[in-house]
Amino acid sequence: MSLHDPRKRYTYQDYLNWTMEERYELIDGIPYSMSPAPSPRHQDIVRELLTEFTLFLRNTSCKVYSAPLDVRLLSEDKADDQVSNVVQPDLTVICDSSKIDHRGCNGSPDLLIEILSPSTHRMDKLIKYRLYEQAKVKEYWIIDPVNETVEIHTLNDGQRYQIQNVYTKEDVFAVAVGMFEGFVIDLKAIFI
Repeated sequence: MSLHDPRKRYTYQDYLNWTMEERYELIDGIPYSMSPAPSPRHQDIVRELLTEFTLFLRNTSCKVYSAPLDVRLLSEDKADDQVSNVVQPDLTVICDSSKIDHRGCNGSPDLLIEILSPSTHRMDKLIKYRLYEQAKVKEYWIIDPVNETVEIHTLNDGQRYQIQNVYTKEDVFAVAVGMFEGFVIDLKAIFI
């Protein structure tokens, strides 16, 4: 099966029937390969953030998930053959349990985190940025492991992303302003 026909737009129903070993994301009906696999540095950052979020969220209604987890965006009240956006962010935080089903997340999570790599840089900073903004994901973090920075983008008036701040390895900051009061991350522990 070829996924390279530029005239074809795929849906979540198509996606569920793919039998290839390679993983894909679906944005506006266009499949994007998730190869190659992430680097060990990338995985180290995911592991450390996942640990921090898991410990903090343990006694809350929110849950954190690492990829692979199908996140279906702009999917509310739509059948599988009408959903054209399925992504697998590096980390996903969901506070509304009604959005969690047996296939992943159906609807917009509260927070998405992507860790840049050479093969995903454009996708994470442009294509996914626009999709997450359109889907009204409350907060989007873009982590640059090379420069050891975290860009935090929050929805301004529920419509457009505004950069909240850029933090470096030397920073300690409060997470997700307004979402997780009291949650502080020391980036020295993340960028090990």
